[in-house]
Amino acid sequence: MRLSLKTAAAAVIVCASTAVIHAQDWAVKKLDASPRHHEYVTLQAGGKPIQAFVVYPEVKNKATAVVLIPEIFGLSAWAKTMADDLAAAGYVVIAPDVLSGMGPNGGGTDSFASMDAVTKAVSGLDNSVVMADLDAAADYIKKVPAANGKLAVTGFCWGGGKSFAFATHRKDLSAAFVFYGPPPSDADMANINVPIYGFYAGNDARIDATIPATITAMKAAGKTYEPVTYDGAGHGFMRAGVDPTNTVEGNKTAREQGFARMKAELAKIDKMPAGKPHAALYSPVPRKKAVADKASAMQCHDMNMSGM
Repeated sequence: MRLSLKTAAAAVIVCASTAVIHAQDWAVKKLDASPRHHEYVTLQAGGKPIQAFVVYPEVKNKATAVVLIPEIFGLSAWAKTMADDLAAAGYVVIAPDVLSGMGPNGGGTDSFASMDAVTKAVSGLDNSVVMADLDAAADYIKKVPAANGKLAVTGFCWGGGKSFAFATHRKDLSAAFVFYGPPPSDADMANINVPIYGFYAGNDARIDATIPATITAMKAAGKTYEPVTYDGAGHGFMRAGVDPTNTVEGNKTAREQGFARMKAELAKIDKMPAGKPHAALYSPVPRKKAVADKASAMQCHDMNMSGM
């Protein structure tokens, strides 16, 4: 029996969604085994409640706060493990569920029937609503007693684009860490006042095609943008690189190198007084790192850049 193109495409989406759902199992187990304190908080953004996942590091001193923006898969178990990994590195992290109240019976990400339904809902979010949600998360986490007053943002896939956009919107950030997400408009880049650290996969032509123009636009605006491309990795390598079912060595290597780079840059922020200008962090020379030479079959299914 031959499938029509439409039916075949639908089958691919269902298979991809199912694969991601099953891939959550290892992430749930990892969360259950974490020694760090996890909690859910309810925030108010634009007159509506937003649920957010918060993780605290096991450290003696107050920590830099990080707002984590998930992939287009919403506040998945993997996104929570990424927040936990950052907390393990010494940071207090908040990951808002941008689908709070938008699911069946007023639920969030976990209430949707399929991952395909989640991706459609996330891709349809209005940017101004997302920025309000992120503001609420940033306002909350920056003021918790365990935070030191310094704030960074990171995002992945769809969230990578939103982390770049948040840097054009939020003035008290120390840095933005953009993982394989598209840039904001050239005009909006003029509003950025912190370093943008980009993390990209070598086998991700759709997103990589935006890098040269972003370098040019950020340079013209007098802003700092440091993109690093990890050869042999595919889109979504921060997730795929720790997934036990991953067979692409490039994803694992990129994940390890990318996370090490992020922690090194966060460590620089840790050493700076809260409120101090961050010009000392600026280094406008783009860099490229080579890793293994295989491609990833696992993608983030972030639909199109216009939804970011």
